[in-house]
Amino acid sequence: MDAITKERLIKLAEEEIPIHKFLGLKVATLEQDFIRVEVPYRSDFVGDIRKNRWHGGIIATIMDSVGGAIGVANFKTPDDSLATIDLRIDYLRGAKAKPLTVEGKLVRMGNRIMVTKMKAFQDTVLVAEGKGVYNFIRS
Repeated sequence: MDAITKERLIKLAEEEIPIHKFLGLKVATLEQDFIRVEVPYRSDFVGDIRKNRWHGGIIATIMDSVGGAIGVANFKTPDDSLATIDLRIDYLRGAKAKPLTVEGKLVRMGNRIMVTKMKAFQDTVLVAEGKGVYNFIRS
């Protein structure tokens, strides 16, 4: 991926997709088969008010976005598109009230189906891992 395309995709991810902008998502690394994003903690992301932990739905949303971003990095034209077919998340421990790092890796790119694996970390502690399956539509 050339530098101009990478810059455009990062701007798209950070500034133009409303949910990403709302979450404060920042792209740390972007390649065609790998992405790492950082999302700052906010008190309105809390799902467990007793322990002040991230809501699992917010984590799942970020992980789905990371999987989809790998697909977008593999678009050949602006008319290509994708849609989530299946998303599986295993929550391994509660995510504390601090930033979250989510990584995604391309597992398989077929003619119409794309598979990704994602991991969510806080520091070096794995808090969730998942797999996304996407319908990949070339125009």
